[in-house]
Amino acid sequence: MMSATYFPAALRARFFAAAVATALTFGALTGCVHRVDIQQGNFLDAEDIDRVSVGMTRVQVRALLGTPMVADPFVNTRWDYVYYLKRGRMTEPLSRHFIVFFDATDKVERVDRTADNTKQVKTAATTN
Repeated sequence: MMSATYFPAALRARFFAAAVATALTFGALTGCVHRVDIQQGNFLDAEDIDRVSVGMTRVQVRALLGTPMVADPFVNTRWDYVYYLKRGRMTEPLSRHFIVFFDATDKVERVDRTADNTKQVKTAATTN
């Protein structure tokens, strides 16, 4: 009578090959993990940014662009609109930083577009 722990050589080789194939399959599937898109901040259209002009009030800017991402309570003459988008496994995130400066009468004094890659962000955001 044959014991339950005895495997013939051919069966042992087949079992080993199946174990290796299973391990390789699971190893390959771990590289196929879905990466979630990370989108933070205020997405602003280029047309809306172009509509901000010197002399507008805070209420008008907020109605046009929305609430700013960063409004420093200690320096109330500056609003920062920050946008950040990282799609899946994309190596470099897309970002935009738009700053509105106000004068003492709460009207727009000047506008600064630092790190402005509007076309890339707009194209990537519309493909969602």
